[in-house]
Amino acid sequence: MKFFGVAPIRYLDSAGADEPSATRASFELTVATALRMEELGFDGFGVGERHHWPFLSSAPPVVLAHVAALTSRIRLFTGVTVLSMLDPVRVAEDYATLDQLSGGRVELIVGKGAGPGGELFGLRPEEQRPALADNFRLLHELWTSDSVTWPAGRRPRLDDVHLLPRPLNGRPRIWHGSSSSAESLALAAEYGDPVVFSNAGLSSESARPLVEYYRAEWARRGRPADRLFTGAGTPGFLVAKTSQAALAAYRPAFERLAAMQRSIGGRPPYASVEDFVARSPALVGSPEQVIDKVHRQHEIFGHSLAVFSVDPDGLPLDDHWTSLELFATEVAPTLRASLPDPPP
Repeated sequence: MKFFGVAPIRYLDSAGADEPSATRASFELTVATALRMEELGFDGFGVGERHHWPFLSSAPPVVLAHVAALTSRIRLFTGVTVLSMLDPVRVAEDYATLDQLSGGRVELIVGKGAGPGGELFGLRPEEQRPALADNFRLLHELWTSDSVTWPAGRRPRLDDVHLLPRPLNGRPRIWHGSSSSAESLALAAEYGDPVVFSNAGLSSESARPLVEYYRAEWARRGRPADRLFTGAGTPGFLVAKTSQAALAAYRPAFERLAAMQRSIGGRPPYASVEDFVARSPALVGSPEQVIDKVHRQHEIFGHSLAVFSVDPDGLPLDDHWTSLELFATEVAPTLRASLPDPPP
């Protein structure tokens, strides 16, 4: 199993959100987290993409290019690239450039995206899912064909376009992020791509029908079973020496997340941090508890990639660093041994 951490990059102190120093501090902590994760042996570091308060992660290619210059091994990915809203030509150029500069370390997780933001790009909510499929198909062509001609539709027509630069070693791996959409799963199976189930809903069990649908679509297209790769996300992450310490440390982060959900019109699905840790897919607890929950989730997802938020929002920094170290030293080795990687 491989382990990728994604940073949503939000203001560390919402009260000082209009101060340049607060913005800079948030970015500095994100970069420091990426460097520490490489030192600890994590497989990948990603940046989410959001275009609304309180997030600062509106330009993932820029952040990842900075991280690429300071690292040498860790893979660089997005979680997610909101491809529904973006020009696929620009996406192809930006991430091919990053792939070249990083030595071929780029992977994308593409998706419709969550939360507001589409209006910034002239996209109504009902247009986002069809736009995602159209834009993905064009992105795939731009990265796999020497010459691309594309009919006019959501964007102007392309005639005999040869995009530069090309990615370093062919099309980077593209994961399709999905939390509720059968359409995204069918698209992934059509192109032979892996899926990351966001696993941020009410329970991992609720995602089982989507997992089974993806497997059925994969088989229907005649694809070999041993080439089906999946990943699973989590709505929360913190490892501490004991379950009591984990709950105490994570409580402020949970309360801030619930407040943020309410501020943008959402409804927090869990009444307390205890309820959240007990019933959600969150990986919050002692090393033994986290290992046990990943195994239980693996029975549903069969995943070879665990994606979790490395968001220190609301956490004391000492707990943030300790959590990463405990996962790397006491959780990851056990999971790598018991849930080995599939064939490359």
